[in-house]
Amino acid sequence: MMTLRPLLIAATLAAVAHVHAYAQAPTPPAAPQKVLRYAFEVAETSLDPVKINDLYSRTLTPHIFEGLYTYDHLARPVKIKPLTADGMPQNSADFRTWTVKIKPGIYFADDPAFKGAKRELVAQDYVYAMKRFADPANKSPVWSGLENEKLLGLAELRQRAIDSKKPFDYDTEIEGVRALDRYTVQFRIADPRPRFIEALAGGDLFGAVPREAVEFYGEQFQAHPVGTGPFRLVQWRRSSFIALERNPGYRERYYDAEPAADDAEGQAILARLKGRRLPMVDRVEISIIEEEQPRWLSFVNGEADLAYRVGYQFVNQAMPGGKVAPHLAKRGVQGFRYVEAAANYYLFNLDDPVVGGYTPEQVALRRAFGLGLNTQNIIDYAYSGMGTIAQGPTLAHTSAYDPKLKTEVGDYDPARANALLDLYGYKDRDGDGWRERPDGSPLVLDVNTQSQLRDRRIAEVMTKNMKALGIRVRMKVAQWPENLKSARAGKYQMWALGGSSASPDSAGAFQRMDSRQIGGQNMARVRLPELDAAYAKLQELPDGPERLAVFRQAEQIALAYMPYKFTLNRVSIDMAQPQVIGYRHPVFWQDWWQYVDIDDSLRPKR
Repeated sequence: MMTLRPLLIAATLAAVAHVHAYAQAPTPPAAPQKVLRYAFEVAETSLDPVKINDLYSRTLTPHIFEGLYTYDHLARPVKIKPLTADGMPQNSADFRTWTVKIKPGIYFADDPAFKGAKRELVAQDYVYAMKRFADPANKSPVWSGLENEKLLGLAELRQRAIDSKKPFDYDTEIEGVRALDRYTVQFRIADPRPRFIEALAGGDLFGAVPREAVEFYGEQFQAHPVGTGPFRLVQWRRSSFIALERNPGYRERYYDAEPAADDAEGQAILARLKGRRLPMVDRVEISIIEEEQPRWLSFVNGEADLAYRVGYQFVNQAMPGGKVAPHLAKRGVQGFRYVEAAANYYLFNLDDPVVGGYTPEQVALRRAFGLGLNTQNIIDYAYSGMGTIAQGPTLAHTSAYDPKLKTEVGDYDPARANALLDLYGYKDRDGDGWRERPDGSPLVLDVNTQSQLRDRRIAEVMTKNMKALGIRVRMKVAQWPENLKSARAGKYQMWALGGSSASPDSAGAFQRMDSRQIGGQNMARVRLPELDAAYAKLQELPDGPERLAVFRQAEQIALAYMPYKFTLNRVSIDMAQPQVIGYRHPVFWQDWWQYVDIDDSLRPKR
């Protein structure tokens, strides 16, 4: 009790002083805050860009950190434009050198790490941010992907730290990423990278990070992220609640976009918001609500301004026949139906002795699983019909996607599945109704999953389908971040999850099959030289017929070995309350809070 007394006295004196000051000089009441509230269906993992690769964390980080470039929020087809860069990059004819000028006068949010000084964004901040992915101490899940960009000297700098068992040397200058002067950053790459600008548009991962803030907070930087973006973190209860507020020092930036001339919705948004200073909302509150029912009820009851990806069991209540339900339309609720640049799939751990491997009988088991899985049943039962059967790894809206493509991966054919299993020695040897492996050991599929209703329904269909093939299934239930951790470490057998594209290039889908990215994007732990070679070619070739042919070849190899059983391409809906102005679902990017407004005068009375 004694330790609290000075605090109580100080608080009392502060309160008296505050009352006295108010009596002397009354101040007008502050304008009410504009607060955007909605929910994530899955918890975040971190707020440090170097530590993340999941969609939910990557939705938070680009609102705090800023990349050199960004996507025009209204342009369809998508268009990249400068964010902190002063113009588009200058690239060499061979796409090996990229040089970017940074706008002077951009500042990081005020933070104790800067000891009271204003901290300007400089080229070295992007150099430092990029080097952090190579630091072995950070164990970045994105390093394998960045390593494949082949920035000159970066991998060697990392290896030096590993070999010497000393801290990573951030002060050594390398050719691959360096500051030519205070406001110029240059990237030099070993091989051609015609689409390198797409990496520079990834503020969620490659936004500028101030070195002194990382050193000031150490391991706690993820809870004290400091960036130049429109928002800053003010509250974080892990896996429960996150609040960000307007960055009071954010530079003068105004709403502008270039929707297509025939894009009526985009043109209407532009007409309403053009010239408004960003961000337009003061605060964003994110709750983690994993189950679909409470998440939907929070929207229906007016506690959430947005239903981001309405839970699939409620889509027919929300937008029957693709139109907003009459009782919601009467309240002014807005509905948005869209095809995502995303797919769901089962991934197999190819290092696992049961479902992994590359021999004919091992491949046959995975292909039999695919043929025996009723994807349309999953779409109808778990997703309320919102989806189309996936035919391969390439995703909608990306460069090599072919909506007319038809492959075996989309087939449901239990007869062929049974025949494959019989042919390759997966038989019921003891008459108990369950198949054994070719060596006579038990055949059991251990499948990681989550406890939410949708996941339970997916598991129900899959278990029923496998039972029809004589295959036992054991479900291992855990929270999504735990399953992600297991998958990255290769400590799992199977897992059903989804993936989305972060850029217009279809090559991202094949990162999942590049052996250099095991432990990162390649959670199936695929090791196929043909796919490695195809992915390397895809990175180097300019867009055109030759590159498209490589996509088709890589697709065929992936479908033949089936490290992933692609199930559905996602169709989703968002819904917004009438007070949300200017909402449009982003395609590849995750930052959009600064582009919407909240008009509380339109909020339905409760």
